[in-house]
Amino acid sequence: MVNVAIVGAGFMGKTHLAAYQEMNNVTVTAVCDLGEAAGKALAEAAGCPWFADGEEMLAAVPVDVVDICLPTFLHEQYVLLAARNKKHVICEKPVTLSMESLERMLAAVSEAGVQFAVGQAVRFWPEYVKTKELYDAGELGTVKYARASRLSVHPLWSEWYRKPENSGGGLFDLHLHDVDYLCYLFGKVKQVYAVGQKNGVGCWNHVASSLTFENGVQATAEGIIEMPKGFPFTMELNVVGDAKSVSYLMRAGTNLEDTASALRETWLYGGDEPEQLEIEPFDAYRRELEDFIGHIEAGTPITSITPEDVRHVLSVILAIRTSLETGQTVTL
Repeated sequence: MVNVAIVGAGFMGKTHLAAYQEMNNVTVTAVCDLGEAAGKALAEAAGCPWFADGEEMLAAVPVDVVDICLPTFLHEQYVLLAARNKKHVICEKPVTLSMESLERMLAAVSEAGVQFAVGQAVRFWPEYVKTKELYDAGELGTVKYARASRLSVHPLWSEWYRKPENSGGGLFDLHLHDVDYLCYLFGKVKQVYAVGQKNGVGCWNHVASSLTFENGVQATAEGIIEMPKGFPFTMELNVVGDAKSVSYLMRAGTNLEDTASALRETWLYGGDEPEQLEIEPFDAYRRELEDFIGHIEAGTPITSITPEDVRHVLSVILAIRTSLETGQTVTL
């Protein structure tokens, strides 16, 4: 049994708790959040104590894993706390907003000898998993182009999210998902060019990126986190090969709050007839956490997302920001 402490009692803390409660090899032993009302409510749902202080929590209850679901600007503080106390860490994305911060975190977990993963969960989303299976199996043939899109109204979770120094805006919090997945498929990015719009407080909340990969694949990705009120959370993915192409579309409720009734279609083109793929739905967050916990139990390295993956994706996001600000193509 793996003992998990959830740090952060907001939307993602609740999401992770729901996933853990479906797993028979995890006990949530603590919830930590500065907000007493939110923290106590999540702790009550988990059947565990609430703490306002992380050090106090780690001294008081058994913890193997610290699951960090805090606002982005607090991630480093709690990753370093967990590492000092020799606890494994899974941290929500974006892991941080600067390479210097990431390197401090990676150094700390490496020195502590603990496992570290970042919740870049699209890697575990059913339709994206299927697309990677098709690509890896060579069923699409030689892929030369891909397109990914993610459109959302602005989250209403908290005001901290609206400040670029706290969240990084849509570039870091939304666009990162598609950049990460495209890197998961195609490997390292060689060059980026991006256009977009910055809002009044300095967040790049509308971003369109062109990515050139070292293997020759060209991809575009679009992320908008300021769609009009009521616009359904929308994800699209198209991967175009010379043998077959796969196309995925999902329209859900606002901010993924209604995936159960969402429109979800995945089509495979290039055969005698277009084929609508029947893909078993599953909770990507649960799959992500099951994967992480499985490696903790087995004592094996996490391969689904490595520190080098996290480092490269952040470097691409930072290069996209440079391109947005300068209007220039950026070579990594």
